[in-house]
Formats: sequence, C-alpha cells, structure tokens
Amino acid sequence: MFQFQHIGYLYALALLPVFVALFAGAIYWRRKRLQQIGTPEVVERQILGYIAGRSTTRFILMCIAFAAIVIGLANLRIGDKAERTERKGVDVVIALDVSKSMLAKDMQPDRLTRAKQLIMSLTDKMSNDRVALLVFAGKSYMQVPLTIDYSALKMMLQSVSPDMVPYQGTVIAEAIAMGTESFARNERKYKSLIVISDGEDHDANAVEAAKKAADEGVVIHTVGVGSPMGATLLDPATRSAKLDENGNPVITKLNEDALRDVAAAGRGTYSLLDNTDGVAAKLNGAVEAMEQKNLGGVLFTDYTSYFQYFLVVGILLLLVEWVLPGASGATKRIMNKKVSE
Repeated sequence: MFQFQHIGYLYALALLPVFVALFAGAIYWRRKRLQQIGTPEVVERQILGYIAGRSTTRFILMCIAFAAIVIGLANLRIGDKAERTERKGVDVVIALDVSKSMLAKDMQPDRLTRAKQLIMSLTDKMSNDRVALLVFAGKSYMQVPLTIDYSALKMMLQSVSPDMVPYQGTVIAEAIAMGTESFARNERKYKSLIVISDGEDHDANAVEAAKKAADEGVVIHTVGVGSPMGATLLDPATRSAKLDENGNPVITKLNEDALRDVAAAGRGTYSLLDNTDGVAAKLNGAVEAMEQKNLGGVLFTDYTSYFQYFLVVGILLLLVEWVLPGASGATKRIMNKKVSE
C-alpha cells in the first residue's frame, strides 16, 4: 500500500504549471525581440555559441528535479508489515454548510475557515472511526464517502468553497437525509452526524428530518458558527457590503435556536464554535462514548520509505543542469584564445 507521510508538501507541485507558463512567456518575449533584428532562426545561428534547445533542456531538468525533491520531502512509503487488528469505532458523517453567509467575518478569518479548522482538529483526534464529508447549502453533495483515510478527507477539505454549490440557502433537512443514507441501513446504532452551520435561512423541515434520522439510530450533533450579533456580508464582486432590495446592508446572524432544536430532535448536543480545539474534543468525546462496532480491517505498522531515492535523483539532475554547458565547446575555445591574446 503506497502512501505519502507528509502529503502537504505535494501542494508545491502546483507551482510546476506556473514555472511552465513563465518559461513559455520568456521564450515568446525572446522571439519577439529577435524578430526586431531579423528571422529568429537566422539570428540564432549568428549568436556566438548558440546551442538549439539547450535552455529548454535545462528547464526540463530543473522541473523534474523540483518534482523529485517535493515527492522526496512528502516521503513516499510502502507498508510492508501488515497486522490484522480488531478496530472498533463508529461511522461519522460531517455535514459542512458552504452557503455564502459562511464567508462572514464575525469569526476570524471567516466562518467557513474556522469550520474547516474544526474538522481538521476533530479528525486529528480520531483514530478508528470512519468519517465522511458532505457539503450543503441549497442542495447537498457528498464529497468524501465513509473512509478511514483522514488525509484524503483533509485534502478535499482544502478546496471546499461556496462555489461548489450553485443553489443558495441552508437546507439542513436535505443534508441530514443524505447523511442518513450514507450509513448502513441494517444497523440501528454506531452512527453519528455532525452538522456545522450558521443556521441562517434554515428550512422548516430540519427538525422533522432530525427526528426521522434519530429513529433510524443516527445521533445528530450541531455546531454553530458565527455570532448571534451578526456581521455585514460582503459582496465578492465589489468587495463592499452586500445590499438588500431596499439598499440596506445585509446582516447575517448565527441562528442558535434552530441548531439547538435540530440537536435536540437528533438526541445529540449543540456547541458554539468559540474554542476550536475545545469543541473538537467535546465532539470526539461524544463519539467515543457511543457504543462502537467491530470494523476489522488491516493496519500497516511498519513502513519502508523511499524519500532518499527521489532526493538523490533531484540533486543529481540539478548537478547535471549546473554542469551542462550553456555554449558550444568551439565557442569556449575561441573565447579562451581571445583572453590569452
């Protein structure tokens, strides 16, 4: 089983398209300058020591070296000693509100970012539980099905934004229904749904949906994100306060009552997201306190790392690029002769 130990380093690979774009731009600029002198192909042949394609070769070597070093830092490894263990845990579906009101800045840096930080902290505290992630606003979408691969969930979480859901609103009932469908239908327990939202513009069917889910054995916890005092909602296009039809600033407020009602109907707890680590510990404690099922599975206890091979390849390629001559040997002899004269 291949995996990366430090998966965050892989984000640096996103710089490769930027490097390619800059290099292509430099080549385009160079050819435009040469066209002012004459035909680029003819001018290049007149340039002392010019080697066709040399700059492109050096650039490709540097890009491959960069990629190899990044992969080395991420530490590709293989589990080579498997141990079958009796893992016990529960299934947890995290429903994250991504409506535009979650961009309000009554929590720093904004509500959505703080909610993401909570999910990160919560998964850091989990060990054997299976976790899923769905996002919702006016509609709900499953992003990560139930899995024990927390790193995959965290990676997907980075790209979550309001743009993922074209329909606005806070339809908690649909999120509860989709979360409930994600669990095993033949089990009446071992299931928990965590709804993270500001509760604004919620639908009237949320409490009824929570009761129905609770009857199927799903324990629903809710987390309120934002301030009951509210904050002005900014318009991303103008970067100024968003106005309603009467020209007044739009104020978005945390609706704690709605979230408390959903938690009560779902036989769970409500938490205000004031302290991220504290709320994560509370939620993890509630999950651990539930009756747990045997999940079985195979855990890899020993790994063989291959980071050194990628680092060696990267360093060697950089050395090759460094010693690769920028001009032809004949040119160097001519230049040395002139210097000696």
